[in-house]
Amino acid sequence: MADEIVSVNEFQVLARQALPKMYYDFYAGGAEDEHTLKKNVQEFQRIILQPRVLVDVSNIAMSTNILGYTISAPIMIAPTSMHKLAHPEGELATARAAAAYEIVSVNEFQVLARQALPKMYYDFYAGGAEDEHTLKKNVQEFQRIILQPRVLVDVSNIAMSTNILGYTISAPIMIAPTAMHKLAHPEGELATARAAAEFDTIMILSFSASSSVEEVAASCDAVRFFQLYVLKRRDIAVNLVQRAEKSGYKAIVLTADRPRRGRKEADIKNKMNLPQLKNLEGLMSIEVFSVSEILKWALSLYELLQDKGSNTKPYTNEIFDSSFCWRDIAWLKSITNLPILIKGILTREDGKIKVSSDDVFVTPFSIVLLATKAMEVGAAGIIVSNHGGRQLDYTPATISVLEEVVQAVGRKVPVLLDGGVRRGTDVFKALALGAQAVLVGRPVIYGLAAKGEAGVRKVMHMLKDELELTMALAGCPTLKDISRSHELDG
Repeated sequence: MADEIVSVNEFQVLARQALPKMYYDFYAGGAEDEHTLKKNVQEFQRIILQPRVLVDVSNIAMSTNILGYTISAPIMIAPTSMHKLAHPEGELATARAAAAYEIVSVNEFQVLARQALPKMYYDFYAGGAEDEHTLKKNVQEFQRIILQPRVLVDVSNIAMSTNILGYTISAPIMIAPTAMHKLAHPEGELATARAAAEFDTIMILSFSASSSVEEVAASCDAVRFFQLYVLKRRDIAVNLVQRAEKSGYKAIVLTADRPRRGRKEADIKNKMNLPQLKNLEGLMSIEVFSVSEILKWALSLYELLQDKGSNTKPYTNEIFDSSFCWRDIAWLKSITNLPILIKGILTREDGKIKVSSDDVFVTPFSIVLLATKAMEVGAAGIIVSNHGGRQLDYTPATISVLEEVVQAVGRKVPVLLDGGVRRGTDVFKALALGAQAVLVGRPVIYGLAAKGEAGVRKVMHMLKDELELTMALAGCPTLKDISRSHELDG
């Protein structure tokens, strides 16, 4: 504890010990009797604070804007002379310290998250399946696309709001379903939901959330969708869908690309163990599962834990229904009046599947084939997704198949995309290839891990600000002005 500095004044004592008297007096001294120097401090001490009580201060926002530049807190560094008298690196060290407090890109949040999280949790969020080829390609394929701007266009006003399933959002950027936010931050999905509400966008709550459907609904007034995995006993799906409806969720996102869990080698090496899913509390009983089913799952889990292994694979493989297929969508539609989004399509054929009504929303995994099937079952929209590279490795990057899916569905239904979005230019590129909006997953988790709700807000606003700048520089005052002609293949 002797080495812990707990106030700014203590640094003055240390500086006095470290510096030659001549240099210390140069920095610390004032004019003549030093009356004004002393009064500068004393007058602050004269002011008495008058607090307010019983105010919700669970989230403190300190960032502000100076001449159009956002800073993390209303504290700046004043001009002072001759820093090298205090330290050999002088002003260079001071400038680096100032920059350290300013996060200027979404990728920097990943660095902070890696520092903040236990390795097991960071790898759980950041890792992909097997060789992580698809995980890397999701990002790299965006970088292959070259933008072709238009000039001498009036871009004094940039309009970015759009409409998804009848709900207007501030920008074509939504929050993708990601698991276990409380592993990243104690407030978990509640903080993420509040950030989504502030940003005025749609959050898709994960089936594997660490906060319940009801808790997230009560946390704020945002528009929310609920992601659904179908379990072997359909009773649980019915229960979850009914709870989502009752809690005001506006759509169901059916994840289609996970009949079994992908092989994430980092989780195996780290012996990653997940807590019980919050939305399944009280449902894992003989009223829902047979005794033999519970014993089979429990035995496989027990044997693995005895070997101190990961519990993620037996947990998911034993309870998820790997027989669920396209014909079962009719069953899902029969238990809800909510629109259904299907997550995990990556093929043209899967995007064209007809159902009796037009309220199914598909999130693609096998893009072109799935796009065809989705149309045939009456999908109201498609989300091009490969589960963030966490399921089947060596599948296409989502951005590389987006245009083919859009062409397959003939723009009859909206197409969304997730996977690899790290810049506002990435959002622009997806829109130019026909997407109506993008979903952001890992960057949200990184922001949450680094700075809680404020970090999620920062991530979303960074992407929006970068998109606005890209639209202006590309000569696109509205989203409708963004077209395929603004892109060149690299």
